[in-house]
Amino acid sequence: MTRAIVLAAGAGTRMKSDLPKPLHEVCGRPMVMHVIDALEKSSPTDVVVVVGHGGDQVATVVAKLAPPWATVTFVTQIAQNGTGDAARVGLAGLPVGQKDDIVLVLPGDTPLLTSATVRRLVDGHRDEAHAATVLTSVLDDPTGYGRVVRNGDGNVSRIVEERDATDDQRLIKEWNAGVYAFQHALLEPSLARLTTSNAQGEYYLTDVIADLARSGHRVGTVLTDADETHGVNDREQLAFVERLMLER
Repeated sequence: MTRAIVLAAGAGTRMKSDLPKPLHEVCGRPMVMHVIDALEKSSPTDVVVVVGHGGDQVATVVAKLAPPWATVTFVTQIAQNGTGDAARVGLAGLPVGQKDDIVLVLPGDTPLLTSATVRRLVDGHRDEAHAATVLTSVLDDPTGYGRVVRNGDGNVSRIVEERDATDDQRLIKEWNAGVYAFQHALLEPSLARLTTSNAQGEYYLTDVIADLARSGHRVGTVLTDADETHGVNDREQLAFVERLMLER
């Protein structure tokens, strides 16, 4: 089975609005709904939306607009302790499944993500029997994004957030789009091992990649167009993704 966790708990303070960030609209639809729509071709049996800031409002809107195929439930991240903590909260909200289930984790602020790309991610993850598969893109200037670090054999060894990257790592052009497929049996214990030893003092979901790689598990990537994975953190970025959506 494939299940999904959508991370939609952020406060979105840079949006300068009382409206929770996931509910800001792109072409007339809340951007978190675009993310849920992108799950359709992957046919998840369960979709858990992790809410936090304005959680009741987000849950009400999502429940009203959720497509008929999506079985959506909600869990609350009480304290904003990072993406790793949000994923842990979301995983606990999934019904008991099988150890070989695929768990998708997606940010709720990437409205340009397409259903075809998410399906490619799931298919690639399943076909290669990876512990985790990361959606990546390549940009000439990936400033602000986590970099995909590979070892001498070309295998993914870790993802380094910009604030924690060395000067050499910042030169890497392949970046993490924040969309993942995980093997359920390996994700849960790895999340439990996360620490806050980083520049932001948070639990990074990206640290799961390094943890799995250190344990000898294979981590794969699926490459997609950068325009599809732009996140929204402020009104300028919201206008940018709206323009791209209109062009699409």
